[in-house]
Amino acid sequence: MAAPEEFTEFVASRHAALVRTARLLVADEHAAEDLVQEALARCVPAWSRIEGNPEAYVRTVMVRTNISRWRRRRVAETSVARLPETAVHDADVEGREELRAALAGLPPRQRAVVVLRYVEDRPEREVAETLGCSVGTVKSQAHAGLAKLRTLLGTDASESQTAPAASLTP
Repeated sequence: MAAPEEFTEFVASRHAALVRTARLLVADEHAAEDLVQEALARCVPAWSRIEGNPEAYVRTVMVRTNISRWRRRRVAETSVARLPETAVHDADVEGREELRAALAGLPPRQRAVVVLRYVEDRPEREVAETLGCSVGTVKSQAHAGLAKLRTLLGTDASESQTAPAASLTP
């Protein structure tokens, strides 16, 4: 069994990044903290068997836990008009909040694909493995998610199709 110190070190070094990803997945700071905590709790028993990149494993558990949550709820998410204040590392605060609100307007599966693919900059194959679907599904969900983001943000479809969430990363 892996030493508890290894797990503690991992959590200490990667917690902020995991919460940042979770916040984009669930669009609520408190729910993001809960999601990360639940995912880490599920990883503890398997920690000694995790090979390679433990962050990718934890991220997969987070996404699948979130999917299970919204499947159980089967109710629409409640969005808030204004996100709580957070630490900001760049000047485009208004654009960042607008993008976060638009991400919250996406269906959960599309939001997960957009966050993993463009915010986390994960390859399509890794996103597909994380979500337990095909690469084609990732492509179609990304396409639909980006189209809806453009609509929500009032962006012209002819503009650049680069990573739409680039302003979310500090």
